[in-house]
Amino acid sequence: MTKGQIFTEHGVRMRLQDSLEGMAELPPQSFDLAIADPPYGASTTATWKIDRGHALAGMGGAWKLAAHSWDQLCNIEGFEGTMAFLSELKRLIKPTGSIWVHATYHNAGVVNVACQILGLEIINEVIWFKRNAFPNLSARRLTASHETIFWIHTGGKQRQYRFNYDDVKAAHFPEDNLKERGKQLRTVWDIPNNKSRDELESGSHPTQKPLRLTERLLLIAGLRGGKLLVPFLGSGTEVIAGMRFGMESTGFEIDRNYFDLACKRVRQEIEQTQAAPKLDLVPC
Repeated sequence: MTKGQIFTEHGVRMRLQDSLEGMAELPPQSFDLAIADPPYGASTTATWKIDRGHALAGMGGAWKLAAHSWDQLCNIEGFEGTMAFLSELKRLIKPTGSIWVHATYHNAGVVNVACQILGLEIINEVIWFKRNAFPNLSARRLTASHETIFWIHTGGKQRQYRFNYDDVKAAHFPEDNLKERGKQLRTVWDIPNNKSRDELESGSHPTQKPLRLTERLLLIAGLRGGKLLVPFLGSGTEVIAGMRFGMESTGFEIDRNYFDLACKRVRQEIEQTQAAPKLDLVPC
């Protein structure tokens, strides 16, 4: 892939480009929803003595230490980057839309403060409980078993953001022990971090989210026939979920390998959709 290359098929537009540069070229209030999974600043350059072929039972395979240059942010650099991408999302998302931002304890406070400075209102702070989280191998701190997801709207005097309340209340998630059908969804979600074979067969990203988690974000605030913005594509999970929900997607990725992976996954999704048998509807 060449930098700047564009993938455009079946309502999906993805570009190998820095997201800030790409978003700056887009017109204001042109999207109904954004899902951002930015660098957390969680990487380390420490040397870990872990066997290359190790595996932990019930954890989906070998544990991977995040030590990637794109995730090594520090102090003011992380804050400025957060302010920059949130400023663009505020400009690009319609008043009737909203923004989801993934975070951990490394960057959650930064996201919160940046929202306050920019006049973005946090609708909810969701705790994603990962019951099958990896143990802490250093044995020097508690096992990190959750991540934070912020649901944000663009601010202003009128709260016009979309909330598919009835669909969410009626929903049943078999793996979530905290949600009952017909009951309101709470801000703690019990969602295992396992990914299906289909989600991983083309490759993976170190912070790849399970598809069922992203599908829940769309169920809550998505708009069928609307437009979804994904500033940090990674492996393309958000785009896949958007396709299944019926939204057109625009995304950016700066890493060539992950851009290729996202393109491959989207093409496979298109092929599977086209190969699915069509049902003949017989009038009653």
